[in-house]
Amino acid sequence: MLALLLAAGVLLDLLLGEARRFHPLVGFGNLAMAIERRLNRGGLRIPRGALAWLLAVLPLTALASWLCGIAGAAAHAVLLYFCIGLRSLRDHNVPIAAALRAHDLPLARELTGRIVSRDTIDANEADLAKASAESLLENGNDAVFGTLFWFAVAGGPGAVLFRLANTLDAMWGYRNARFLYFGRVAARVDDALNYLPARLTALSYVLLAPGRAGKALAWRCWREQAPAWSSPNAGPVMASGAGALGLALGGAARYDGVIEQRPPLGQGTPATAADIDRAWQLVARTTTLWLAVAAVAALVMLGVRHA
Repeated sequence: MLALLLAAGVLLDLLLGEARRFHPLVGFGNLAMAIERRLNRGGLRIPRGALAWLLAVLPLTALASWLCGIAGAAAHAVLLYFCIGLRSLRDHNVPIAAALRAHDLPLARELTGRIVSRDTIDANEADLAKASAESLLENGNDAVFGTLFWFAVAGGPGAVLFRLANTLDAMWGYRNARFLYFGRVAARVDDALNYLPARLTALSYVLLAPGRAGKALAWRCWREQAPAWSSPNAGPVMASGAGALGLALGGAARYDGVIEQRPPLGQGTPATAADIDRAWQLVARTTTLWLAVAAVAALVMLGVRHA
């Protein structure tokens, strides 16, 4: 049943894409902003941030559990559809590759600026291709594989819990004056929930790298480069993915007008428009791998029960 529900949720996502109106995660973002405005003031910012996290996440996770109890398997599949973002990754990144191939830099900059926090107003083609490829690799875990992992652990409510926690980290997990303390709990919870999925994603990227040499490079990049990244989960995912693709990512990026020198990711050539498509294909093939593993596990368990 689990394998069928995983496949159903992914299929719904690929067929329907993001809900154009009244997307639950958009509504959740509005709720989170309202809670933050109310509680992120005065002293005791860390306890206030913990309370805000609980108020934002637990009632909706409980609601998801109640719905699954009422509607059964269908509710689990629908919740996975609302939580996963596989087609969204394609729909946001493949047009960037198309714009770069057409040498339409203004459009490519606009599209890239919608998915990354770095400055894109003066970015060249290599900068934009690198930003998109990095976003695909990292969000393969955040928007897809972390969701699939927690769905496998706890069904629809598990997927909801993960996606809400991940969304709060994206909103509150900044190391600035406003969120340094208030967002600390959101950041740490997301780190904990992502720990195993990120490493399974990195391992999947290694396994799907081309040839023995590609797999060895992806593994080496993961082990040697990931520790240099401040994020304990983004580092393994992006380093192994860049190595699997044979790309040199990381390095300089501009944020709020300031050039930031980030640790290197991968090894090989700079990213191009074609590499955006390759990064998407790696995420798609990893999704297929995870679904196949779930199907095989289901068949093995069925055989054991009938033995």
